[in-house]
Amino acid sequence: MATRSFVRSSDSPGKHPDSVRLLPWSNGDGNPCYLLGDGTGYVSRVADEIESLQLEMADDLTGHADDLLGCQRVSNRELRFLARGLTDSLRDVRRVADSRGARLCAAERSSGCVDGREA
Repeated sequence: MATRSFVRSSDSPGKHPDSVRLLPWSNGDGNPCYLLGDGTGYVSRVADEIESLQLEMADDLTGHADDLLGCQRVSNRELRFLARGLTDSLRDVRRVADSRGARLCAAERSSGCVDGREA
């Protein structure tokens, strides 16, 4: 059974959270972690920094993959290592996209917009 971890933001006590945010890390069992809060607290800022770092690392790895795949003398070990890195990076980028997409949908719902149109 999957266990989800929740972190409640204490930066705005008494205020109902606007959304639940998928965080860019997992708990010790590899299950997703979520943040309940208004998106302005310390944990949100740390999550933003980690997401930015993950996207930057994905860019760097993509550049490395381009270089490595352009070489004629690449070993199977190097290709497997590259594939592992790309797989991990793709998983991170997918999590960032899912998290940001969910927050965009929540923002649209709270503003009364549906698919970019007024409801």
